[in-house]
This record gives sequence, C-alpha cells and structure tokens, in this order.
Amino acid sequence: MKFTKIAALLAAAGFSASAFATNGYFSHGYGIKAKSMGGVGIALPQDALAAATNPAGMAMVGDRVDFGLDVFMPDRTASWSAATFGVPVGDYRSGKRQFYVPEFGYNRSLGNDSTLGVVVYGNGGMNTAYNTPILAQGRTNTYSNLEQLFIAPTWAKKLNANHSIGVTLNLVRQTFEARGLQGFANSSSDSSHLTDVGVDTSYGWGLKFGWTGELTQALTLGATYQTETRMSKFDRYKGLFAEQGKFNIPETYGLGVAFKATPSTTIAADLVHISYGKIRSLANQSDLNPAAGTLGTANGAGFGWTNQNILKLGIAHQYSESLTLRAGYNFGKMPLTNKNTYFNILAPATVEQHLTLGGTWTFQNKSELTLSYVQAFNKGINGTGGDGASGAGNGQPGWPVNLKMKQSSLGIAYGWKL
Repeated sequence: MKFTKIAALLAAAGFSASAFATNGYFSHGYGIKAKSMGGVGIALPQDALAAATNPAGMAMVGDRVDFGLDVFMPDRTASWSAATFGVPVGDYRSGKRQFYVPEFGYNRSLGNDSTLGVVVYGNGGMNTAYNTPILAQGRTNTYSNLEQLFIAPTWAKKLNANHSIGVTLNLVRQTFEARGLQGFANSSSDSSHLTDVGVDTSYGWGLKFGWTGELTQALTLGATYQTETRMSKFDRYKGLFAEQGKFNIPETYGLGVAFKATPSTTIAADLVHISYGKIRSLANQSDLNPAAGTLGTANGAGFGWTNQNILKLGIAHQYSESLTLRAGYNFGKMPLTNKNTYFNILAPATVEQHLTLGGTWTFQNKSELTLSYVQAFNKGINGTGGDGASGAGNGQPGWPVNLKMKQSSLGIAYGWKL
C-alpha cells in the first residue's frame, strides 16, 4: 500500500532520530501541534501523528498526510568539582548542540468507521559529544549516541459516534555508539565490547493500545498503554549495558482529558508514566564496585534511573478561521539521582520544566502550516557520590561530578487532508 512504501522510503533514506529528548530520553510530545501544547494528545488528536501518542486518535483526524521537522538544540554541561583520576576541575560542555528530527504521518479511511495509517518518528535519544576525555582514564574523547526510529502502522475504529479504539504495531530500529570509556575496563565483564567499537544496531517490536471517548460535546477523555518494546541486544556493547547489551524500551501508560471551554478554546491535560525503573540497563545503580555487579552482567551498573511521571498541559485557541494559537507546559521530575551523576555524564537528562508555543495557519486550499517553539529551562544536579570505583558507599568519597542541561527547539510541519 502507498503508506507502507512511503514509510520504507523514509527509513531507507536514513530517517534520523538523533536527539536528546526532554522527558528522560523520550520526546516531550509527538507531532509539531502536540509539541507546541506541552506534548498533550491522548484526548486531543490533531493530525496524522496522533498514533504516536494515542492510536485511537487516528479514527478522529480523517484522511490526511503530515510532514514535520524539529530542530532540537540541547546544551549539556558536566562539571568536575574536584580533580579525580587525572580529570581537571572545570566545566565540560558537550560540543554537538543541534539535531534535526523529522516526522511523518499518513492516515486513510477503510470504510466501516475504521482507518489504517502509519507514523514514522524519532522516539527520542541520548547524545553527548565532549571534545576531550572527561571520564576517568579515558583515552578518546567522551562520546555517546542513542537513536530510536519508530515505524508504527496503526489501525483505529469508531465504535460509535463518541468512542474510538486503536492499536499500533511499533517496529523499532535503534543504534548506539560510545567512545572514551576505557576507564571502565576493569569493571566490565567483556572489555573488548565496552567502548570504541563503532555503531551497533538493535531491532524490536511492541504494541500500543488506545481509547478516546467524548463524554459530552465539551469533554473528551483518553487512555493509552504501550508495552515494553523487546529489542535485540547491542552485541558490540555487551560489556557495557546490563544483561549482555540488552536495552529494551520501557512500557508507558497515560490518561488524557480535553475540555472545550468555549467554541474556539480547548484546554487539555495528559498524565503519563514511563517505567524506566523496569529496564536494568537504565535502572541499575551506577556503582562500578565489583561487589555491586560487573558491567554487562544482569546486575551490572546502569544509569540509576527511576520511573518518571509527567504532567502535560496545553491550550489551543482558534483566533480566526485561518489561525490557531497554542501554548503549553510540561513537567517531569528528572529520572536520575545525585548518587548517579558520574555515569550520567553520558546521559545528563536533568531538565524538568518546559514552556511551549505555536500556531497553525490554514490556507485556502485547506492545507496547514504549523510552527512550534519549546524551551526547557536550565536544571542542574550536584553529585554526592555513590557511583564509581572510588568505593562510595564503603566510607570513601564518590565522584565529584555535577550535571546541568537546558534545551530549546523549533518545529515546522506541513499537512493536508486527502
């Protein structure tokens, strides 16, 4: 079918998903319209990217095509507050600060109130690219990059005039590369598969289910659940990630509400849970002491991330027949703790608060141009030790590493009804 050919072409063309996302390593929202409203979308589908948030929303957006591009600009800094293992005191700023994240959505009616569509998007990712070795005993510049590409065929159906359901098959390709981790060799179960071994690729799949229901003309509710995505292992990095290179994508679930306050103004909110704590390579504490588990084993060190609950708020106002304005707020407490800052030099996911703005211009031919702006405010965390071969937790000092991060992004999308 046409939409599968388009998805395949995008994937074959190297559809990049590289970024450092804003709710842990997930994007704060999917689709430029949703991103400009704090990421809300469980009960408020607005375009053919709706399936990335709630598959049931595809039954409500009609036949359409949407293309988008997000220019993502993170600013990450790791600071050593004391000279340890040859790393001088100072601030180390990650050098790569601009990423391009495209997205695509297609939806088509099948009759009998059902639709079939596909969404192609970057789930998020992690990236740091320091211009010097800043991990203890590293011999190459410290670098890490995780990318996740989702190709998501989606079926949705209206059960009646007010209720819809949907299911998505998430087909995922993720890549990872790390350099400059030679200092971890003595803590690795396989130091030949730890660092500087190039880009590795992993594949997997999972499911996403959704429901939306219009309880009244003004009030819509939604719910969604995404299974844990089972991924093949990163074999080249089986000496780094727990469970010999296993890096599954965590399950998520959420509830949403959209309220039409006036004929031209809609207020929406989502509450989303991400189960980072169930993924050992993410959740294991980043203690590199042999007694705590060797890198690459089931109990090997990880990033020490905890589960994350995220609140998303958004408002859309139809200013005129051709212009809709949007704004939003997104908050999610950072998943890492101050006992795990050293390992998280590779993944400084510290931002918590986001403000978003945007608007859509509808042209005479009914095509739409959408712009968005996102600002994630500077947030830092000071390390208190507890991670590292220095033996913190045994009466010895931990790694004196502080992290901070801020982000901004500009998005543009173009879409039309078929």
